[in-house]
Amino acid sequence: MKLDHAVYFTKKTSEVVVEEQRELGNHAVVGGRHEKWGTHNALMYMGNAYIEWLSVEQLEIAKNVDHPLTKLLLHDLEDGDGWGTICLSVENIESFNMEIENKGFKTSGVLEAERKTTDGRLRKWKMLFVNQPISNELPYPFFIEWDEPESSRLATLRLDGTINSSSEQVEIKECVFHVSDPLRETAEWAILLSRKIGDADQIELDNVLLRFIEKEGLKDRLAEVKLGQAKQ
Repeated sequence: MKLDHAVYFTKKTSEVVVEEQRELGNHAVVGGRHEKWGTHNALMYMGNAYIEWLSVEQLEIAKNVDHPLTKLLLHDLEDGDGWGTICLSVENIESFNMEIENKGFKTSGVLEAERKTTDGRLRKWKMLFVNQPISNELPYPFFIEWDEPESSRLATLRLDGTINSSSEQVEIKECVFHVSDPLRETAEWAILLSRKIGDADQIELDNVLLRFIEKEGLKDRLAEVKLGQAKQ
């Protein structure tokens, strides 16, 4: 299990996000459209994962779709742009669904998903959410299994320019969550992810460190994504 991507919720269009990131020297690209959810995204791939800027494209579709990430997006955007949640990649997502249901977690069941790229191609994957009310409580991570092996998927992304050599020199090192009760959140996530708790309310995944810090605020949320040089 590893970090697939971190999601940033924004009211800006994908094109504006890409322009802003490129002015900062970052290699971001327009991802495409989630036509069934009324959303679209911009992406910035790095050596071990990527950042997704998710925004609403068709409000009426987004308001009426029964999709947990879209509902969280609409809820959080009421307070403005900000980090939303993280997505973890797993192998055999159907088996993983059974595993966490056996632990007592209620889930969405495995969902089929797709995105139309700017050149009209479809990229497909499977998703899984832990059922919980959309609120200011910390959302659990959601899970993904891509429709093709990672090696071929990344090779395609390099060929079409989504990934370049400079962006792969950077990695996501830490995802930091600001929460009211770090001990509780860390324990619940450790059970869900079948991971041990490290020092100071931390959980280490295969490619990233998750850190839970006590902070007062309106929402318990992902607050910071720390980047660093990729391991050689």
